[in-house]
Amino acid sequence: MKNQWYKLTADAVVSELQSDLSQGLSTGEAARRLAQYGYNELKEKPHEPLWRKFLNQFKDFLVLILIAASIISALVGEPADSLVIIAIVLLNAALGVFQEAKAEKALDALKRMSAPHSKVIRDGHVTVIPSRELVQGDIILLDAGDYIPADVRILESFNLKVQEASLTGESVPVEKEDRQLDGEPALADRVNMGFMSTVTTYGRGKAIVIGTAMNTEIGKIATMLQDVAEEKTPLQKKLESFGKGLGFACLVVCAVVFVMGIWGGMRDGTLSTAEIQLMFMTSISLAVAAIPEGLPTVVTIVLALGMQRMAKKNSIMKKLHAVETLGSVSVICSDKTGTLTQNQMTVVKAFAGGKLFALSGEGYCPEGQLTCNNVPIDLAVEPDFALLLRGSALCNDAQLDYIPEQNAWSIVGDPTEGALVVAARKGGYEQEALTSQFPRVQEIPFDSARKMMTTLHQRQENLRTCTKGAPDVLLSRCAYIAINGTSRPLTDADKEVIQAANREMASQALRVLAVAYRDFDAVPDMTKAEDIESNLVFIGLLGMIDPPRTEAKEAVALCKTAGIRAVMITGDHPDTAFAIAKELGIVDHPDQVRTGRDLDSMSPEELQRAVQTANVFARVSPEHKVAIVETLRSNMQIVAMTGDGVNDAPALKRADIGVAMGITGTDVTKETADMIVTDDNFATIVTAVEEGRVIYANIKKFVYFLLACNASEVLTIFFAILFGWAIPLLPIQLLWVNLVTDAFPALALGMEKKEPDVMNQKPRDPAEPLLTRNLKIMIAVQSAAIAVTVLGAFRYGLAVYNGDLEIARTFAFITLITTQIVCAYNARSEHYSPFALGVFSNKYLNAGVTLSFVLLLLSLYGPLHVIFKTIEPTLTEWMLIVPITFIPFIATEVTKWILNSSAKAKESNRVSA
Repeated sequence: MKNQWYKLTADAVVSELQSDLSQGLSTGEAARRLAQYGYNELKEKPHEPLWRKFLNQFKDFLVLILIAASIISALVGEPADSLVIIAIVLLNAALGVFQEAKAEKALDALKRMSAPHSKVIRDGHVTVIPSRELVQGDIILLDAGDYIPADVRILESFNLKVQEASLTGESVPVEKEDRQLDGEPALADRVNMGFMSTVTTYGRGKAIVIGTAMNTEIGKIATMLQDVAEEKTPLQKKLESFGKGLGFACLVVCAVVFVMGIWGGMRDGTLSTAEIQLMFMTSISLAVAAIPEGLPTVVTIVLALGMQRMAKKNSIMKKLHAVETLGSVSVICSDKTGTLTQNQMTVVKAFAGGKLFALSGEGYCPEGQLTCNNVPIDLAVEPDFALLLRGSALCNDAQLDYIPEQNAWSIVGDPTEGALVVAARKGGYEQEALTSQFPRVQEIPFDSARKMMTTLHQRQENLRTCTKGAPDVLLSRCAYIAINGTSRPLTDADKEVIQAANREMASQALRVLAVAYRDFDAVPDMTKAEDIESNLVFIGLLGMIDPPRTEAKEAVALCKTAGIRAVMITGDHPDTAFAIAKELGIVDHPDQVRTGRDLDSMSPEELQRAVQTANVFARVSPEHKVAIVETLRSNMQIVAMTGDGVNDAPALKRADIGVAMGITGTDVTKETADMIVTDDNFATIVTAVEEGRVIYANIKKFVYFLLACNASEVLTIFFAILFGWAIPLLPIQLLWVNLVTDAFPALALGMEKKEPDVMNQKPRDPAEPLLTRNLKIMIAVQSAAIAVTVLGAFRYGLAVYNGDLEIARTFAFITLITTQIVCAYNARSEHYSPFALGVFSNKYLNAGVTLSFVLLLLSLYGPLHVIFKTIEPTLTEWMLIVPITFIPFIATEVTKWILNSSAKAKESNRVSA
């Protein structure tokens, strides 16, 4: 029974732990147990040394290629390029080290959540000690507002309520009892237990410590966090694979170019030392130009800019690469309370005088309409409903406050009672005016055994008690019913109508409270609850719910359009979860709901099937959340998991994207998560997914642009050597082309706005390569077209200017740069032409292209043209060159149109079939 303390009686638990209810442990025994079991604090795994974290960043192949590129740049006399590349490598390493501290911070946050001090009975006296010194068997005292410092078994409860939302997912405080339990209740249903780092919100109690440190429920979570290894995101994996392939290909091609150049010179008998040196330098320069060393920088900048845009939309990304992963999300596992709902209990239905009423409005804002059969009502002609609202507001300890600074309403006190105050306010009954008119004389507090609360109020003619409680219990205490402003005996027929109304509200997952009253001529003996709470006059029922967010329903619909599954995972009752999920459009039938108990009885194969069909999981534990996430991922899904409590941390860690709530989220979830939603809104998550898709599409755009440009440079040199021509571009010209075209237009492409159908597409297949078949075809066409155009310009210069290599190379130089910057407009979309998007609608690209062209002019005119060995072209020569620079642009657009037309035709045939 060691881990099933809830099955024992309170006395049995005390006896088993060799403690004493009134005396507690002796100081000596407590010291002995502390020495044996250690302090009550979460343990940390050893921290990896900083130097090792830093060195680990250099294991990536692309990083090694970049280092090699920096060395090569230095060898060819470009120390500036070398320094820039090294700076990029060091920056990426520093960012990697920073991100690796995430798990350690999560554990630190867990540790800080522990209560600093506790009230404990030692040697028969109540004393306050540091919570870290608590041991198993200690008797502790709990009052409202106290953090529970360890896992405990409740020994005595006096209206004790504990807020366990951060651990179990329960949206309302849990009433604690000292009775033993039967069966195998879920964590949320162990009402005789208290758990470390939860907080008492009402009443008081006495408990015995049954688990400390890592032997607590929160300790289990900490252990799970330690056991989870960091995984690379899809983009990191693709860039790593892409970098390896690209690096090897570039090195091989450049080696082939060098060998072919040497072989061609030997064959023609023109090989000289100068030729060998030129070919060597050309090959090295080509290697530097071919490897897109700006790629990691552009990726980092684009992701960082995306993070800034997302922050303005209430999404804070903690990891750069997580931005991209969001774009491939195929399943969003969301908590219910506060994320899909408003986290504000709201009365929406009422029953009084034999009629059903509806109350509109959202949350705690006291604005809404009272209707019956969709017709607005006047409380002056509905005295029973008016009496119901007044009685529920009087029998109430909550307070409604308006916060001018936030332009919002809030509740101080129990959220359920707050909902009643708001409902009364909608009917025109302000709490202050009611309490002034009917001052409270005495009260009988709520008791979990009675399931009722009663207050006594002074009226002009007499005294009246107002009682609210569970409908079945309160109805059994009623002898009369209020009808049309007067009372008459309660009949069996009345009870059937009331019970039917209660069942109707409960079927809609509403939490139902009943309200009644009784008049007295003199102040009764309020210590006799059974006498006071009998012969009551039944007034009516109030049904409340934590309503779904309006924008969440729209976001769920958008998810369906985008091919994303929305899955609700909550600790709430399955009926409540189903009702909310159905209203949001997450489920259509109760068969799509599974409980934690269902999951416990499933085999791995059954669980695999369940996560494919069920969209709601209710009454789940932290272990269930982890199992759901891991099973979804094993089904090749990219999973985003939301959460706000420590119970969510392991699942957030396991998910591809962990999303923490910024308002209600605990420190541990914020530290563990990849993303924080500052407004706790599901719709914000969907907006972030859209932004992630846009960012990934933009990354593909500039990768495509860089590869097409760099490949065109390689093909230009390769074909020239293959045909036995002179080298059309000098090493310094290749390096300048690389600088002019790789940086500014590529970065501008990373800032492209979203395409019209970005959320009409299905999530990407996680196995999809960074470069799709269509992109590869477009790269091949564009790079070949640029190479042919450049070589054509080169041969034209030789022919017209009597073999003048300097002029011909200038023509090739100008043509290569201009064709590449014009083709940047091709890269703006894989599916749309720049004319459909608006040719000049990307102001950043316009600026980047302009800057690149200015740099080209600087290398042609003035003192720099001597360094680059170019001539100063005349207007006539520009008029000859400019028209041909559009050949690759046209070729690429035609290819794009053919590929997209073919794809649409295939999709149309598939749908028809």
